[in-house]
Amino acid sequence: MKIQFNIAVALVIATAIPSNLAAQMKTRIAWTSFASNMAGTWVAQEEGLFKKNGVEAELVHIPSTSRAIQTMLAGEIAFTYMDGRNSVQAGLKGIDVVILAGVANRLVFSFMSRPEIKNFAELRGKKIGITRLGSSTHSVTLWTMSKMGLRPEEYQLLQLVDVPNILIAIMAGQIEAGALSPPTNFRARKAGLNELIDLTKEGPEYVSVAIGSTRTFVKANEDLTRRLIRGYSEGVQLLKANKAVGIRAIQKYARIKDPDILEATYGEARSYIETVPYATKKGLETIISELASTDAKGKQAKPDDFLDTRFVSQLEKEGFYKPASAR
Repeated sequence: MKIQFNIAVALVIATAIPSNLAAQMKTRIAWTSFASNMAGTWVAQEEGLFKKNGVEAELVHIPSTSRAIQTMLAGEIAFTYMDGRNSVQAGLKGIDVVILAGVANRLVFSFMSRPEIKNFAELRGKKIGITRLGSSTHSVTLWTMSKMGLRPEEYQLLQLVDVPNILIAIMAGQIEAGALSPPTNFRARKAGLNELIDLTKEGPEYVSVAIGSTRTFVKANEDLTRRLIRGYSEGVQLLKANKAVGIRAIQKYARIKDPDILEATYGEARSYIETVPYATKKGLETIISELASTDAKGKQAKPDDFLDTRFVSQLEKEGFYKPASAR
């Protein structure tokens, strides 16, 4: 009798547990820099929004999107932050990479130099810092230097692993310039470095940060992907609605102690992370057009070749992204 009673109690407890908590789907997500663009995922993790949607997520820091994509293709992670240029380049080569959500459709970078460097022409023959070849900083540097009339053979690239290391190298005189994202660009301004261009304001519409996976993984794990995109979207909404929550997550992951820089980094995240996370077709067209000059396949490519917007589109149709007052 006691055994039957215990079984009955266990059944009641089991049915009382929400299904999303009873059967958590495990996955690994790579974040690739200490930049403010990562904040939506940081908030979703810290505030239990992935778990709320039935996903037990492990966040893994892998410096540079190129390394993260390689790790994903090896099957060690399921989702990763990536930049549009790398994603398009991979797709043109037939590599199984797809963009699921757009994080930033602007180049959220400042190109900073030593104080004595006053313009891009003075960087001819000089050393420019990037994190790694194939990284977001590499993509930004190639685009910026090209627009400013400098060919790749006219400057030297040094790989420095992380964005903060680029700032350290500029200040130490080891390199002359580099593309810095928040919060590192705020530190550079405070240190008196020269801002050659603020690409956030003066750059093109460009898919600089996105979240993606492989089409193979998504096809086999559509429910997990749907839950992850919803959890991420809730993270972005909470980031923008609750300053204290956003600042707490940014402070933890970006390791910021300076209150002014922390405030500025939060403001940048709030302004440039997409609330409705589409990677814009115009932003991808900018990249495709750039690559088409050296890759014949790019001339036939279209933005939809690199996108799977079903999960964001479904949430939008359900009214998920509308303000609460309008639902």
